[in-house]
Amino acid sequence: ALFDFDTLLIDALMAPTRIYVKSLLPLVRSGKVHALAHITGGGLLENVPRILPDGLHAHIDADAWEQPRMMAFLQAQGNIEPEEMARTFNCGIGMAVVVAESDVADAIAALEAAGEVVFRIGHIAAGEKGCTVSGSIETWSAKADWSATHNG
Repeated sequence: ALFDFDTLLIDALMAPTRIYVKSLLPLVRSGKVHALAHITGGGLLENVPRILPDGLHAHIDADAWEQPRMMAFLQAQGNIEPEEMARTFNCGIGMAVVVAESDVADAIAALEAAGEVVFRIGHIAAGEKGCTVSGSIETWSAKADWSATHNG
């Protein structure tokens, strides 16, 4: 693969879906998890709102993590705008975990202790049910600051 010389392209594209049960179960059992969203088809924009009740909106900051090299490769080869990347792909976020602000540090520590790489990617606020992913210039190869919203 042009983005990883140690991996065949077919192996990278056909890698099985990551299962998070072992890492997440202790945190879920602690009672601190309000919601979980496995980011699959529909990307960040469509998967995150599925876990939100009416009146709440997720705000995701694409600057909070580095786009995986495979995602950057697919984006470049397909000439895909950042907004469409957020609508179609997980962009490196396999699972979104929603916890109270007061539990963020404990949740991060628990997941890192379980071997996960954790990014604090945003927050939930009052508003129309949905999700907004935004990034600054050059984030995900953007030519300007950008934002994409999905309500529902």
